[in-house]
Amino acid sequence: MKFIPNLFLKLLAAGMLLSYSAYSQSRLKTAETSRLARPKLVVGIVVDQMRYDYLYRYYDKYREGGLKRLMNEGFNCRNNHYHYALTVTAAGHSAVYTGSLPAINGIIGNDWYDRKAGKNVYCTEDSTVATVGSNNVTVGKMSPRNLLTSTVTDQLRIATNFRSKTVGVAIKDRASILPAGHAANGAYWFDSRTGNFVTSTYYMESLPAWATEYNNKKMPAEYLRRGWNLLLPIDQYTQSTPDDVAWEGTLSGAAKPVFPHELIGTAGDAYGVITTSPWGNTLTKEMAIAAIKGENLGKGADTDFLAISFSTPDRIGHAFGPNSIEQEDNYLKLDMEFADLFTFLDSWTGKGNYTVFLTADHGAMDVPAFWQEHKLPAGLMNSTTLTRAVVKSLNDAFGEGEYVSAFENYQIYLNKKLLAEKKVSVDEAWQVLRKALLPMNGVADIINLNNIGNAPLNTYQLEMYKNNINAKRSGDLQMIVQPGWFAGSYGTGTDHGTPYNYDTHVPFLLYGWGVKKGETLRRTTIADIAPTVSSLLHILPPSGNVGNAVEEALSK
Repeated sequence: MKFIPNLFLKLLAAGMLLSYSAYSQSRLKTAETSRLARPKLVVGIVVDQMRYDYLYRYYDKYREGGLKRLMNEGFNCRNNHYHYALTVTAAGHSAVYTGSLPAINGIIGNDWYDRKAGKNVYCTEDSTVATVGSNNVTVGKMSPRNLLTSTVTDQLRIATNFRSKTVGVAIKDRASILPAGHAANGAYWFDSRTGNFVTSTYYMESLPAWATEYNNKKMPAEYLRRGWNLLLPIDQYTQSTPDDVAWEGTLSGAAKPVFPHELIGTAGDAYGVITTSPWGNTLTKEMAIAAIKGENLGKGADTDFLAISFSTPDRIGHAFGPNSIEQEDNYLKLDMEFADLFTFLDSWTGKGNYTVFLTADHGAMDVPAFWQEHKLPAGLMNSTTLTRAVVKSLNDAFGEGEYVSAFENYQIYLNKKLLAEKKVSVDEAWQVLRKALLPMNGVADIINLNNIGNAPLNTYQLEMYKNNINAKRSGDLQMIVQPGWFAGSYGTGTDHGTPYNYDTHVPFLLYGWGVKKGETLRRTTIADIAPTVSSLLHILPPSGNVGNAVEEALSK
């Protein structure tokens, strides 16, 4: 009967094993239920040059599933504005993702003058890195090193000990690099010379297989072949001016700005024309979906982040203006791209498991000639005339010399070394230029940024210009333009870069996981986006953050 104790021991061991297994399963379930709730994926969308009114101007023609889905099922901040004066692409994308100001994050414009180096600097230029994915050696010399603060994408990476993945995709390099952040797994932008999406050695030494696979499809060549045709019969574009007006520009190789548009590349820029057509949005969406699949975003244990920027609306606006059939057709097609993207995300992560926000890097003024035709106050300042007036007035006052080092962002960078030699103060130079330029049409004022506290400005604009000043990167004098005016050499298309409502008022829509359905008319700012997303994710806001979470939009 010796087998009985052995059998007893075996039964006891089996029972203990079952008990331990049940205990382990219980612990596992407890760990799963106690895990911090977060969405599987955050998708940040920035539309380049999307004024707030585009949400409603074309609303009746938008299809279900795109912008209407965000507006009707998500949260809409209807009074959302930029909180600084010089509203341009690089500054806008940086402010969205840092929750900060140009004064703090350092991205005061697309370009600025570096006094120490004695040269102009592009916002994402980086001579220490090289192109990856193209034989175009210049297109990839880019990185986020000029951005002085962290981004919400950086903070997510830090919060998950770098298990979360963050990726940026855009046509423009600055629109991909700055949102993706310093610690990104990758940022990809379009090389119009080769038609490839590229990156730089800041991120990796070679393109991932999924990016090479997308490039090998040669979709830009196919879209060139198709040209740009209207989505609807032309008489249904009731929100636009006629197809051929004097203030519209033309695409390369075209004699007139009329449909259908043939897409013709130029030597050295074979595919650039695509980015001034709705196909640029299609390429961006396709590359974004390829990135989601290739990087397996939203499939891991931690939240991932995809930053997408649609750059094409800006290029169409600069060429044709906000009231053109081209821009209306572009937004109707962009809405369809959004619907495709959201449908894909529903199937990829499961509906309700991802969060989307949508905003813009700036708005745009209507074409001045269009306003003038309708007896509205607007105009175009000639850049050459302004420059000559600055040079002449300083030479007349202080003798011959190169008193100006650079003009950028409506700012004048004075040659302080020469001023010191001539024993001329910045304040004296300012007084001379203010007297010379103030009588000119379109010039509202000239202020001395070195003494902005005493500037003769209203408190609203004073705050916005202060928010732009970075001591190491800003100029000395700031020209303030009249509402409805901007500087340019052509009478076609539009521009932006001012503190006025048409440039500052942009969408801020939230949708999906953790977001309530609703809207607010209280004033929110672009700086509120990053802390709102940070609060939703329960992470630290970016290092330079000055905004506040839109708490009424969050349900978790």
